[in-house]
Amino acid sequence: MPELEYMDAFFEKRIGDYDEHMLGDVEGCREGYEVMAQLVPQSAKTLLDLGCGTGLELDAIFRRLPDLAVTGIDMTQAMLDRLREKHPGKQLRLICGDYFKTDFGIARFDCAVSFETMHHFSPVDKLGLYKRLCASLKDGGVYLECDYMVGTQIEEDHHFAVYEKLRREQNIPADVFCHYDTPCTVDKQISLLTEAGFKSVEKVFCIGNTVMLSAKK
Repeated sequence: MPELEYMDAFFEKRIGDYDEHMLGDVEGCREGYEVMAQLVPQSAKTLLDLGCGTGLELDAIFRRLPDLAVTGIDMTQAMLDRLREKHPGKQLRLICGDYFKTDFGIARFDCAVSFETMHHFSPVDKLGLYKRLCASLKDGGVYLECDYMVGTQIEEDHHFAVYEKLRREQNIPADVFCHYDTPCTVDKQISLLTEAGFKSVEKVFCIGNTVMLSAKK
């Protein structure tokens, strides 16, 4: 069984080849970055990026909307440093921290995005996050989530059961985030976003297990 790694340490170790891995090894991601960029509303002026990492989704978004003001949140400072190096002239407010604990504000953003980050967390945690995220969007705002999702409840349950077993065996404290994939089903993700207050949620992209949802406030 794998040894669990703390989330920030996991990504800091892999900063050197992270971009190449996501673009070349994860099915659907290269295409997903471009699709996400096209779905950010042309009228958007402000954007919140949860788990922004090195900014692979922002690379594509900035090509289309170069004047967008972005607030990015990530737990790994090395990734935020790489993002700022890539886009030195952009309007970037970068926060090194836990987006479950960060105040997003109320009605501040035209759009929010996340890319391959939500599959590390439980439905209960995500529901609370999505409620705060919905509140942070202006009326008519949109949240775009591209993530690893599975097709059946059996798969979802299996991943969560293995993860809980590993945490128990390795005595991981309850309040510590570890890197382990616990994807939910597409239906579960749509249900969570709807329960969180989004008026409409639809699947807009899918290649393999890489799925994109568009949720409108």
